[in-house]
Amino acid sequence: MYLYLKALHIIFVVCWFAGLFYVVRLFVYYAEAQDKTEIEKNILSDQYRLMIKRLWSIITFPSAILATIFGVGMLVENPSLLQMPWMHVKLLFVVLLWIYHFRCQQFVTQINQNQMHRKSSFFRVWNEGATLILFSVVFLVVLKNAINWIFGVIGLLSLFILLMIGYKWYKRVRLRKNKDEKHKF
Repeated sequence: MYLYLKALHIIFVVCWFAGLFYVVRLFVYYAEAQDKTEIEKNILSDQYRLMIKRLWSIITFPSAILATIFGVGMLVENPSLLQMPWMHVKLLFVVLLWIYHFRCQQFVTQINQNQMHRKSSFFRVWNEGATLILFSVVFLVVLKNAINWIFGVIGLLSLFILLMIGYKWYKRVRLRKNKDEKHKF
């Protein structure tokens, strides 16, 4: 029974993270649509609102619940897991993931009520929260060590910082190029 629970847990964790990654990408597109002309803004906002609602209610939220149910089932089936220090750290990250999830739920609600005022750059950074949690949990589960996972996460944070620096540089280059093109005419 344990292996069936584990397989179902992994499947729904994958679905949950896929939903979280994609919904935040939709938040980025929704935020960018707010800067379009009124006609484009209305059309795009309605479309993104519908996509977000469907993704959240059909895939992301049910997957979160099922991943949690099957994870708890694994702990019930094999309670010795709760005696392992790495599992305590993993469960902490699961709590952080649920906090992240509920914050995304708040963004979904704000978008559905047409009250979202965050910029796309916020959501580009926000998306990295789920990435950090995913990497941390995978390292913990694979290494089964409450300490060694830190090195993997530090490497990921370093990569994230480099990516953010690259993104800021690219944004400046793109803005400068657009400004130069406008001055040609």
